[in-house]
Amino acid sequence: MSETNPFDLFQKEAPEVANGFNGLIQSLIQTKGLDPKTKQLIYIGIKASLGDVESIEYHVPMAKKLGATREEIKDAILITLTVCGLKGVISCLPTALKVYDEKL
Repeated sequence: MSETNPFDLFQKEAPEVANGFNGLIQSLIQTKGLDPKTKQLIYIGIKASLGDVESIEYHVPMAKKLGATREEIKDAILITLTVCGLKGVISCLPTALKVYDEKL
């Protein structure tokens, strides 16, 4: 059984909604208040606080490509500890560091 990419399925099954979502993402990318690297680090922290390992796997390489250091990735995840507890740190930090060390 092959694994279906969830974004491909989203686009196929709900193209209008997927296009709207993609437009929202593009609008957020274009805002000027934060630089792209900082946006990615914040996003990594938010997703880690939710324990979203899959998003971490996708966004760590993006942050690295934008110049984020291993320490910045680690701090973005560790900062969630005081707000959300251990869940995000334990579930996402190992993945984030592994992906960072392997990608690019």
